[in-house]
Order: sequence, then structure tokens, then C-alpha cells
Amino acid sequence: MDISLKLDAWHAEIRGNIWMRFFTTFTRLALVAGFIPAGYVKIIGERFTDLHNNQPMGHYLEALHHTGYYYTFIGYAQVLAALLLLMPRTVVLGTLLYLPIILNICILSLAVRFEGSLLTAPLMVIACVYLLCWHYDRIKYIFPFINLPSTPFAQNKRFPKWFFAGVLASFLAVGFTVTHIYNILPRNTLTDCETQCDSSENPEACKEFCESIHIKGQDLDRSLDKYERKLKRHKINN
Repeated sequence: MDISLKLDAWHAEIRGNIWMRFFTTFTRLALVAGFIPAGYVKIIGERFTDLHNNQPMGHYLEALHHTGYYYTFIGYAQVLAALLLLMPRTVVLGTLLYLPIILNICILSLAVRFEGSLLTAPLMVIACVYLLCWHYDRIKYIFPFINLPSTPFAQNKRFPKWFFAGVLASFLAVGFTVTHIYNILPRNTLTDCETQCDSSENPEACKEFCESIHIKGQDLDRSLDKYERKLKRHKINN
């Protein structure tokens, strides 16, 4: 069977499942809820969080807050993407606008190790990709191998247990990965940062790392480099 026919048939079967439709609606509303408050804060010109400026993400957001109308523009873009997701006719457009914004936030969160969105941002990226797949019939024509009309949706109420098992497994996999990928995090405050030091291989080096971030306001990469070098020396000496 031609690949386009297989994809059309598979997509039609999935779109016809009532449970999948419920999940899709939930996904849309969850994404809307994620951007409306965040965008509104930027539109009215308020600082997005109360993180200390020495905290890596706080340092970035403080600088972003001082970019003038660029900061406001991001807010309008977030709110617009959310509103477009609310309307069935503009879901695809909303998703295409939403995806690059949240992908940027995801990469930023991973780069500065910001635990506030370390889990939610990757999941929101996955949610956007899911919505694009859900509306495959609207975007399939951009692919060079698609040349056939869509197959009509076939209604069914069979519960897709393997799909939801995959959703749960993806959630657990992302959650486990982002919470174990780093051996140390700057955290949001000095006190929170130092709670990691009791289980650190070198508690003293850990405390110095936290102080360099939250007290001295040093660069994250520089602080991490000092921390890693002290860990290596500690391992050699012991």
C-alpha cells in the first residue's frame, strides 16, 4: 500500500476515536492555560518572576524585561497563539505559532538548568507536535509523498489503552530524564541550592558553587567549571 494511503487510514482511525478527541481537547486547553498568564504579564510590562538576578534564569529574565517592546511582543505572541488554539478553525495556525515559542523556552530551560520549566517546557513541545500530528490532514500536503485525498473518519469508542500507556511512559521518561540529567542545579535561592550539598561528592565545592551564583552573581558556566574541577581534584585525592 502507498505510504500516503497508510498514513491517511491510520490518521482517520485515530481521529475517529472519542477518547483521542477528549485527550486532544485537554491538550489544547492545557497549552492555552500555559501561555495566557505568561503572555499577559509581559503585555502589562511586569517582570515575569521574582527570581534573584544572580540566579541564571533570573539574570536572563531581568535582561529580557529591559528589552522594551520586544518583551511586550513576546507577550502578545503568546496570547495570540493561545487564543488561536481555542478556535477549531485556527488550531493549526495557533500550534505553528506556539511551537517555536515553547521550543525556545524549552532549550533555554535546559541551557540554564531552570527547574521551574525543566519538566513542563519539554512536555509542551511534545504536546504541540501531537496537535500537528492530530491535524495531519491539514498539513500533509507539504510532504512530497502525499498525493491522495484524506480518508473519512470512522467513529469508534474503543479505549486506546496502548496510546495512553505511551503517554504515561513519555511523561515518566521526560520527568526522569530532566530530573537526573544534571548533577547540580543553581535552584531558585541560595538555601534551596545548598540543600543539594549534603548528597554531593564534595559538599564544600557545592556550597562554593551556590555562593558563586546567588551571592557573587557569577556566570553559570564559569561556576560549573570551577565546581567540576574541584570534583575532579576531590576524586583524585580520595
